[in-house]
Amino acid sequence: MKISVFSAISLDGFLADENGGIDWLDETPNPEGTDMGYNEFIKTVDAIVMGRNTFEKVLSFNIPWPYQHPVFVLSRQLHDVPSALADRVELVKGPIEVVFEELSSKGYVHFYVDGGQIIQQCLASGLMDQMILTTIPIILGKGIPLFGKMDRRLHFSCIHTAIYLGKIVQNHYIRDKSG
Repeated sequence: MKISVFSAISLDGFLADENGGIDWLDETPNPEGTDMGYNEFIKTVDAIVMGRNTFEKVLSFNIPWPYQHPVFVLSRQLHDVPSALADRVELVKGPIEVVFEELSSKGYVHFYVDGGQIIQQCLASGLMDQMILTTIPIILGKGIPLFGKMDRRLHFSCIHTAIYLGKIVQNHYIRDKSG
């Protein structure tokens, strides 16, 4: 089993502003529409696990469903998904470790996790294997943080760094499980 995050963050470590807004991601001009490695990354993934807030944010974009992979939404509050997504999205509940064990038993190997709480739970549980973090050069001052409080240290090694559009820095970290 492999668990990865591919996410944009602000310079001060936020995934979204305090209202869950991500409009700041579009403030850096991207005239060529570079995907910053996302398409190559997503080809390696078997399934996506996201939280309710992220799921609802994606639904709010008013675009066709953007994912080709099975999506599992971890939520205690949702009881169903829109009927148009019933064959693409499944609700899951329970402790994060159990959810991943159950999904792995169904044959999924590489998971892309999305959403602040899900990412923080994976980190706190020691489940995170790799993080591809794209830092947008903006300081939000407050918002939804990528990292939360942890009871232990986790060590990562940076295996690749790329600069996009002359100002966006992307670091690819893998978990060093020896330390």
